[in-house]
Amino acid sequence: MSSDIEIARAAKMQPIADIGEQLGIPEDALIPFGRTKAKIGSDFLRSLADRPDGKLVLVTAISPTPAGEGKTTTTVGLGDGLNRIGKKTAVCLREPSLGPCFGMKGGAAGGGKAQVVPMEDINLHFTGDFHAITSAHNLLSALIDNHIYWGNALEIDTRRVTWRRVMDMNDRALRTIVSSLGGVSNGFPREAGFDITVASEIMAILCLSTSLEDLQDRLGNIIVAYRRDKSAITARELEADGAMTVLLKEAIQPNLVQTLENNPAFVHGGPFANIAHGCNSVMATRSALKLADYVVTEAGFGADLGAEKFFDIKCRKAGLSPKAVVIVATVRALKMNGGVAKEDLGSENVDAVTKGCANLGRHIENVKQFGVPAVVAINHFTADTDAEVAAIKAYCANHGTDAVLATHWADGGAGTETLAHKVVELAESDTAQFAPLYNDELPLFEKIEQIAKRIYRADEVLADKSVRDQLRRWEADGFGHLPVCMAKTQYSFSTDPALRGAPTGHSVPVREVRLSAGAGFVVAICGEIMTMPGLPSVPSANHIGLDDNGQIEGLF
Repeated sequence: MSSDIEIARAAKMQPIADIGEQLGIPEDALIPFGRTKAKIGSDFLRSLADRPDGKLVLVTAISPTPAGEGKTTTTVGLGDGLNRIGKKTAVCLREPSLGPCFGMKGGAAGGGKAQVVPMEDINLHFTGDFHAITSAHNLLSALIDNHIYWGNALEIDTRRVTWRRVMDMNDRALRTIVSSLGGVSNGFPREAGFDITVASEIMAILCLSTSLEDLQDRLGNIIVAYRRDKSAITARELEADGAMTVLLKEAIQPNLVQTLENNPAFVHGGPFANIAHGCNSVMATRSALKLADYVVTEAGFGADLGAEKFFDIKCRKAGLSPKAVVIVATVRALKMNGGVAKEDLGSENVDAVTKGCANLGRHIENVKQFGVPAVVAINHFTADTDAEVAAIKAYCANHGTDAVLATHWADGGAGTETLAHKVVELAESDTAQFAPLYNDELPLFEKIEQIAKRIYRADEVLADKSVRDQLRRWEADGFGHLPVCMAKTQYSFSTDPALRGAPTGHSVPVREVRLSAGAGFVVAICGEIMTMPGLPSVPSANHIGLDDNGQIEGLF
């Protein structure tokens, strides 16, 4: 079979106006970026407010492994499958970050015959949303230092500037820096640092905003620093919110593209699920729900991260009520969770599959805690054996959940028709009784404990007195009602990435907490997770370039 990039290049894409027409979007409501990409105008989106919503389906997965799970691929394949069985369906995905594209993880446009296109554009600069977010974030950074330089009328304590800078690239050298060196004319030296753009609060704000006005209000609420008396200073006090909104006025409009089977796809926003809330934009999801009968969306990494945040942050804040969940698993990843080394995954090992299913079972149990019915999608690899697939189906049956083999990577939408019928059955059964994991009124530290104990199965949460005191101060300042966004390794239920399967009896150490007052959540940074990733010893960038025909090679 051809490579992902070869399949994408061979795709017969339709003009984006034709894709919009499938959803009833008039051509004059589209802002085209070439022939195959467009943004959807805000005026048209506002006109949809009174329409009924379609049915929302979440695609999540088991804990990720180097063997791959294929959550985005399954999201796209399921969207195509639902359209094949006559359900007017759109998919909603996040935009890929350049960091993983040039690092280790690769792109995020699907794979095989279940992709969104134009794949190369989507995985690189796309419509410039990430650049706009990066610029808006760093404008605020510049305004902070400029304010300090010109007299510091707000009395910013330079030891308590909490706003860092960002770039959309993996670069460990920038995690901690000293800025403003070089003499008086360059300002006051202080310790600073960079995060990756997808970890920016502005990325989260853009993805949770419901309008341009809401966006500016949230930007103004960003806490950038504290005074010596520990009172907060916001972006609004720096008069930064207006200019930041100007930089983001196009970026907030959802992007429309298409799948390989010419079905509509919204690709908008891109927060990581291990260090942010891991879901595509509320505006894209809400718009799709007004325009389609079914909307299939994904949340990053395993269900312990992406799905939990989708439910507890995105659905809570946006008033969304999902009707069904698809949990993606692969034979290969389950074998790794069962203790098999990556180089041995090609050999049949039913015992390892069965042992690894403990990880799948934990995710099934967790999803059910939110009151939404689930089905398992077995994302098929060519080396999978019938006995290994049967082991997964038997395990799921014993846990009261159906498991369906899906061959979308090789067969596109035709390979997910059975899965699509099962999803429709669940979604139309009206058995979903969605509810978040915890109430708004619960103290912040107890919210962290709820997630750690009920989702991660930890025995305890460890946090220094300074962390607990900080949480209590935020509660006193009126932020106690906010949900919690856990920043944690994606590879394990614990904070130890090497601890696979379904560990119990572990502790969750919270080393730092950050208040994202604009986005509307508190971030708990656990274990050794980094908000600025590094590159591997041999990054993907070493193998990316242009061939003699000027086409990109090595991107996948």
